Amino acid sequence: MSASRTTHTHGGGRAMAASATLHCLTGCAIGEVTGLLVGTALGLGTGPTVLLAVALAFLFGYTLSTLPLLRAGLGLGAALSVVLAADTLSIAVMEVVDNLVMALVPGAMDAGLVNVVFWVSMPLALAVAFAAAYPVNAWLLARGRGHALTHRFHDAPAPTGWRRLVPAPATGTLVAVVVAFMLGGLVVSAAASLG
Repeated sequence: MSASRTTHTHGGGRAMAASATLHCLTGCAIGEVTGLLVGTALGLGTGPTVLLAVALAFLFGYTLSTLPLLRAGLGLGAALSVVLAADTLSIAVMEVVDNLVMALVPGAMDAGLVNVVFWVSMPLALAVAFAAAYPVNAWLLARGRGHALTHRFHDAPAPTGWRRLVPAPATGTLVAVVVAFMLGGLVVSAAASLG
């Protein structure tokens, strides 16, 4: 077993798996909520809105993983091939579990964006999706797969030229934005139901 694989299977592996899962979760959450906003705004039914939200979850998830690789010097094709191999299983697990939880919460799928049920069930669904995807990411990392494929590019020299302009927001920043947005949605929906 190589030294890098050993790191992924012991103490640092749990923290790295949690970080990888949280990273995927932020992309999924941004895509899910964006899809629901757009679907609701366009008056789409539940089915098309869910399909749009899932597609955008994959798009945002892949994008958030591709940007740091572009900054590190990879070409777009190479970065996308790494990201597709690294993130697809994690995002797929999250999306299946997230949508299953939303379907199981009474009224959540039909709640609409100005409804407390939606803003309570969405964080619940995302938390359960995190719990489901964490062991998947831990398993992948232990085998040198998943986010282990992207981490070798994280210590690249500082970007130069146009690559300096490629945004690579920190996962913590993204989590803070998602949590603030969810809390804002909850407050607005609670105020609407009271007033």
